[in-house]
Amino acid sequence: MGASLPVSPAFVVAFLFAINSLWVFPEVAVAKHAGVTRHYKFDIRMQNVTRLCHKKSMVTVNGKFPGPRVFAREGDRLVVKVVNHVPNNITIHWHGIRQLRSGWFDGPSYITQCPIQTGQSYVYNFTIVGQRGTLFWHAHISWLRATVYGSLIILPKRNASYPFAKPHKEVPIIFGEWWNVDPEAVISQALQTGAAPNVSDAYTINGLPGPLYNCSKKDTYRLKVKPGKTYLLRLINAALNDELFFSIANHSLTIVEADAVYIKPFKTNVLVLTPGQTTNVLLKTKPHDPNTTFLMLARPYFTGLGTFDNSTVAGILEYENPSTSSSPPTPLKQRPLLRPKLPPMNSTISTSFVMNFTRKFRSLANAKFPANVPQTVQKRFFFTIGLGSNPCPKNQTCQGPNNSSKFAASVNNVSLILPTTALLQAHFSGRSNGVYTTDFPSSPLRPFNYTGTPPNNTRVSNGTKMVVLQYNTSVELVMQDTSILGAESHPLHLHGFNFFVVGQGFGNFNPNKDPANFNLVDPVERNTVGVPAGGWVAIRFIADNPGVWLMHCHFDVHLSWGLRMAWIVQDGKLPNQKLPPPPSDYPKC
Repeated sequence: MGASLPVSPAFVVAFLFAINSLWVFPEVAVAKHAGVTRHYKFDIRMQNVTRLCHKKSMVTVNGKFPGPRVFAREGDRLVVKVVNHVPNNITIHWHGIRQLRSGWFDGPSYITQCPIQTGQSYVYNFTIVGQRGTLFWHAHISWLRATVYGSLIILPKRNASYPFAKPHKEVPIIFGEWWNVDPEAVISQALQTGAAPNVSDAYTINGLPGPLYNCSKKDTYRLKVKPGKTYLLRLINAALNDELFFSIANHSLTIVEADAVYIKPFKTNVLVLTPGQTTNVLLKTKPHDPNTTFLMLARPYFTGLGTFDNSTVAGILEYENPSTSSSPPTPLKQRPLLRPKLPPMNSTISTSFVMNFTRKFRSLANAKFPANVPQTVQKRFFFTIGLGSNPCPKNQTCQGPNNSSKFAASVNNVSLILPTTALLQAHFSGRSNGVYTTDFPSSPLRPFNYTGTPPNNTRVSNGTKMVVLQYNTSVELVMQDTSILGAESHPLHLHGFNFFVVGQGFGNFNPNKDPANFNLVDPVERNTVGVPAGGWVAIRFIADNPGVWLMHCHFDVHLSWGLRMAWIVQDGKLPNQKLPPPPSDYPKC
């Protein structure tokens, strides 16, 4: 045996620092097969934050609002240790990550895991397979998503290029909301009274409300650009309850990606994002400094009947004067300020704009990025999506519909009641008895004129019902908006899968005529789609991911009212088609 070498104190310190850096610094990675392993640590802490001259303590990740950006490459493994230091239970959902055979780390509370309780921790450990682009992460319990969210940027594999010219710079822009009060108190009161909840006090761009709000001039997001350059803006709608229009004054945007999937590029002056959707756009700046400042505006597209936050968030696009310029720059305060024009917040004009806009999205559908649309269908489903009511409990006054009931929401008139244990754990252990049933209806039990005169009975049923799919089943799902308590758009998000949007339209879906117009060549591939107000949308996907997967409206108010359901995808026959056991630190209820 060789002689032992003395170890210096400096070496020990350096070694311990390197080990600790694996958790503290995400850029430190460990090589592993096709990708690398990237470590992050999320400390869930209360933090004092001030906006609109209002200071409050709120739940954050690492004391940041929004939370830290997470970077990875396609093929990398992410290992994120979440430690809960706050009184609230917490989970983290990696929105849009397919979680292939890693459903234990998907994050929705009581669906794939029990929450991480105070003083406890959980390590999310998953590999990013076949995905690259812009996604985001957020809390998935109650309304904690209001403050607990951040961007998830997945770069292409090393030496792989974008299907467009490399931009000069990439800029994440995440839209959110600011609440002067605790959002948890807002939804708690609404569920107690049965009324619609109060709305937010402001919208934000990267956590900042901007100059159109009171006391917020200094809290303004500024995007500084150089003339003659192309910028990739990674846009994320993390707002709780609102679809948003977005535009930059006197600049057009080229959309190149939706929900982390490349699309055929197209230009637009205005775009719309539902909560949960992400969109990458190319911004080509003007060839010379225009001596002008440009507002970037976002405000809601609203189709419901209740109240909503009808304010506008503003950021500023400003040109940096090149150092080679012979003339001194005009001071920013003296430059003209241009404002973009956005569609009305709620009108038939806006709804038509949104439909025409969404129909422009098409997959690249080429050899490198194919659109593997299921051409045949083994299982067809027809889901009605909308609002309804629950009866008011005895000896209680309710402020919901007709001031005599509570607001509710449902899929096929079933409002999902969350169990007290995780559905995925019950499924995996074979102990579903008393937790859930598998009789979720594949179509409405009582058909009616979905977008016509609403029925007299607005009551929803309540239960924990599931749909069971065999592994690799090809699925077609038509989601139909209803006008029971008013026609309204609904952004539906499917966990565990991307899907192809093969058709959409207004009115009632016609199964005899509408499928003839489905796009089965290059439909857009997404994880979140807006069901049109007073209309329908059709999607297709392959059930190739074993586990339990939530599908829900990404308006958190509708989610709280029960607009959600879950799919069980059975294991396949091969070892690589089966869900592995849960990790040793899997949270307990």
